[in-house]
Amino acid sequence: MDTLIDTIVVGGGQAGLSVSWHLMQAGRQHVILDRGHIGDTWRNRWDSFCLVSPNKLCRLPGFHYDGHDPDGFMLRDEIVSYIERYAASFDPPYRGGIEVERISRSEGPGRFELTTSDGVWTTRNLVVAVGTHQHPNIPSWHEDLPRGITGMHTRDYRNALELRDGAVFVVGSGQSGCQVADDLRLSGRDVHLAVGNAGRIPRRYRGRDIFEWDIATGYMTMPVEQHPKGTAVRFKAHPHLSGRDGGRTVDLRQMALDGIRLHGKVLGVEGDCFRLSDDLRETLDEVDDVCRAEMEGIDKFIEENGLDDPVEEVAAIDWQPEPEPALFDLAASGVSTVIYATGFHFDFGWIDLPVFDERGYPRYARGVTEVPGLYFCGLHWMQTQGSGLFYGVGEDAEYIVSHLVNQGKG
Repeated sequence: MDTLIDTIVVGGGQAGLSVSWHLMQAGRQHVILDRGHIGDTWRNRWDSFCLVSPNKLCRLPGFHYDGHDPDGFMLRDEIVSYIERYAASFDPPYRGGIEVERISRSEGPGRFELTTSDGVWTTRNLVVAVGTHQHPNIPSWHEDLPRGITGMHTRDYRNALELRDGAVFVVGSGQSGCQVADDLRLSGRDVHLAVGNAGRIPRRYRGRDIFEWDIATGYMTMPVEQHPKGTAVRFKAHPHLSGRDGGRTVDLRQMALDGIRLHGKVLGVEGDCFRLSDDLRETLDEVDDVCRAEMEGIDKFIEENGLDDPVEEVAAIDWQPEPEPALFDLAASGVSTVIYATGFHFDFGWIDLPVFDERGYPRYARGVTEVPGLYFCGLHWMQTQGSGLFYGVGEDAEYIVSHLVNQGKG
C-alpha cells in the first residue's frame, strides 16, 4: 500500500466504528484495519453470554438501540447483529483480515508507518481502538495441573456440552467467572468456584436498574480523575452482575445455596491438589461490603435530592462457608476441567512510539497522546465509566475526531 492515508483506525469494534462514523461526518479520508471481522469481539464469547447493561444504554453514534426490549439485555448473537447493523447503516471504509504487526514513525510524508499482513501503510493520523484484552491471563501453575485434567481460559469456553464429562472448577469470581459458573450449574454440571476479590453490586435497587442509578448520580459520566480510586480503577475487576434471564443480582452466597461449591483462592498446585487460601469467609464479607456501600450511596443520593423512589429492604442471605482443608483433591472430587476466569492483560509492544508508562499502558488525556496525530479510543475507564461501554464510547470518539480535525488550527 503506497498511498498515504489521512487517518487509519486500528480495530473495528464499537470504538473503531464510532471513530469512523465521526470521521465520515467530518468528511475525513480514512480506513479501518481489523484483524478479524465486524462483531468478532462479541461473536467469540460463550453461547449464553449477554450484556450486563440494559439495551437502552446502547447508543453508538447515529445508531441507538433499535429493538423491542429496551430494559432487557441482548444475547451474544443479538449483540453481533446490532454491531453488524450499525456498520451497515453508514458503510465505513473497513478492511478486515489485516493484522497490524508494527507501528512506528514514518520517514516519509506521513507521521506513522504500519507494517501489516497486507504490506506497509502510511498515515498522517492514527487511532488505536483495540481495547486491552490482547492476551488471556493464564495462572503460573497451569503447567502443573494433574495429568488428565484440562485447563482452559474463559476466552475458549462456549458451553458445557463441549467439555469433558465431570465436575468443573472455575478459578476467579469476577463477572465472567460467576456467569460461566452459573451457566455450568444450569447445564447440570457439578461446579466449584475459587472466589477472588471482585465486589458485587445489585442488579436493581429501589425501583431502578443499577446503571440507571449510575447515570442519575453522575457516576457514569464522572471523569476518571475524580474517581475515588483515580486511574487505578482502569485495572480493577468488574463487579459481579448478570443480564441473564432479564437481569439478576449475582450473590455468591446464593450461588452456594444453589449448589455451587465455593473455595478460597487457588495458590498453586501440589500433586493432584489445589492449594487454597483460608480467607473465604473474609472475602465474602468484603464482597458484600461493596454491595452495601453501593446501596447506601444510592440511599444518600435519594435523601439529599428529595426523591420519592420506594424504600427497599434487602435481606442478607444467611450462608457461611465451613472451614475447608488447605488442599483440594481435584481427582477425588471428579474434576475434569479447570476454567481460568482470570481476565486479560494488554500488550502494546507492537507500537514503537514513546507514549507508554512503566507498565506499558498508553499515556493520554481523553485519548489524546503527546505524540501529534496519535490517539486511543475504547479503553476501560479511558475518560468515564461509559468509555468502554456502548453508552459512552461515542462521546469519546467524537472528542478524539474533533481534536484530530482541529489540530494545528488557531
